[in-house]
Amino acid sequence: MLEAMREKFESLFDVKPEVSAFAPGRINLIGEHTDYNGGYVFPAAIELGTYGLAVKREDKLVRLYSNNFETVGMISFDLEHLDFHKEHDWANYPKGVIKYLVEAFSEINQGFDILVEGNIPNGASLSSSASIELLTGWLVKQLFNLNLERLELIKIGQRTENQFMGVNSGIMDQFIIGMGKAEHAILLDTATLDYEYVPAKFGDYVISIMNTNKRRSLTESKYNERRSECESALSSLQQKLNIESLGELTMEQFEKHQMLIKDDVKRKRAKHAVSENERTKLAYQALSVNDFEKFGHLLNDSHASLKDDYEVTGIELDTLAETAQQVEGVLGARMTGAGFAGCAIALVHKNQIQALEDEVSNKYIEKIGYEPSFYHVGISDGVKII
Repeated sequence: MLEAMREKFESLFDVKPEVSAFAPGRINLIGEHTDYNGGYVFPAAIELGTYGLAVKREDKLVRLYSNNFETVGMISFDLEHLDFHKEHDWANYPKGVIKYLVEAFSEINQGFDILVEGNIPNGASLSSSASIELLTGWLVKQLFNLNLERLELIKIGQRTENQFMGVNSGIMDQFIIGMGKAEHAILLDTATLDYEYVPAKFGDYVISIMNTNKRRSLTESKYNERRSECESALSSLQQKLNIESLGELTMEQFEKHQMLIKDDVKRKRAKHAVSENERTKLAYQALSVNDFEKFGHLLNDSHASLKDDYEVTGIELDTLAETAQQVEGVLGARMTGAGFAGCAIALVHKNQIQALEDEVSNKYIEKIGYEPSFYHVGISDGVKII
């Protein structure tokens, strides 16, 4: 891919690139919608991701081109005008990162050209937006030799998502894409940003990614609504409890005080946040001692909670996960990512991968009317120069 990208870069910009980088996508093994509730998440970076090439210019112009959105064409703006523009489409993600980098680093005093190409399926909930955010930051870091720490870039990526794009997401996606390590997942405490690398080795089992092939746009989803419901539930609990986030509660504490939340829906949202946080810690313990069956049961319980209490699954994700759960050799399956569409994951015996794909595809086509896609990819390092 890189050789073809270099040729395209020279034909587009009439100059050779100076730097090249790769930022992975991610899956979250378990711990969904806990990151903005001060809880634990358990993500891993994957080998699917976004590649980028860049070169400095002599003027203040920034030009961005994506091989994935060729019909959009070249997006151009200068360093003095870094506001969100709807017509700039996908380029608003890198533009937001550039804006906050320019504010933080006076060294960025000239423009640059960037070409990107990703192999993360669009709208698959594998975090293509955070991937391009951190890729952009890493390219600019190299171009201008910035003293930019990974954690600082991670926070700029989240700020882009929250303030520039208007999505009230947590820090998980940017964190794993910034800090990922090959063949390891990360147990991250989103309240403190303390983290631990955990070998993501499943013995004779592998993680299969199952894509609904239904496009989901996060900014148009009910993501912000769920966050608001959790904040309201937290506020109700704070009448009696001295807590800063739902992630501080055990299920026992929640059950004792849940009736402080008068609204049934908000109570269910909070129940998911608290129970999912406990499941994530239990999943970490199970993986640490190679108890893959227990890990699989927790995946199933997570999906049920996301379906019934958090209501972010939908017929496509339910069909994938619930069909997979019935396949021989599958220990567990759940939706991954924000939900509403995107992907599910299954922990499947390596000898049963074909059976999983066949059975899930047949049921999905029968129920939904078109095919899902499947990916089996390794666990990758975080953003890096290539």
